[in-house]
Amino acid sequence: MKIIDVFRSKIILFFIQILLLSLFIYNQGYYIELDLDMGISMEREIIIQILARYSLFNDLSGLLFLYISWTLVSLIPIFIYNNFKKAYSMNLMTFFFPNFFLYVFLWNYSREYFNSNFQFHFLHTIILGIVIAGLSIAFSLILKKVLKFKSETQLEDLSLIASKNKIKCPNCGTEFYSTPKFCYNCNADLTVIIKENNGKEE
Repeated sequence: MKIIDVFRSKIILFFIQILLLSLFIYNQGYYIELDLDMGISMEREIIIQILARYSLFNDLSGLLFLYISWTLVSLIPIFIYNNFKKAYSMNLMTFFFPNFFLYVFLWNYSREYFNSNFQFHFLHTIILGIVIAGLSIAFSLILKKVLKFKSETQLEDLSLIASKNKIKCPNCGTEFYSTPKFCYNCNADLTVIIKENNGKEE
């Protein structure tokens, strides 16, 4: 199994994206304080605060940080798959996972906060998800065009090299894209042609 096939596995790719996103969050010291309900246990509050770092924000700098972090992480499936459908579905799956559990925990353990802030947070979650999907599609299509252009350029270079190596039999006119010693059509000696061409180039 090739290494690229391992990275194409959705589970492996999911953990890579979450790991990188976590590194961005903790390296930048990004933290969001939620005014959760009274009486919630310390363990559940910690889990909610951790999950909130992946999708919620308090100010403009937090909003920009989340958009930049998710955009960078979303580039990974684009380069791995080179297919916009697979890229945006993978990115949305990764984005959906922490958000789903965040809202489930808020609904179950901090109902007052959930009811008063759900519309605001959920609206921005939907917008960020749309942005991630849009960027995944746009970057995938751009990458595909770049690779296609590069492939076409390489083919043009190969055809140019092939045309330079083309020789014609002086006896019967048969064309060759290699340098044979004898013409397969009339058995004429072609080594003389090659020597003459080399002499002209010099």
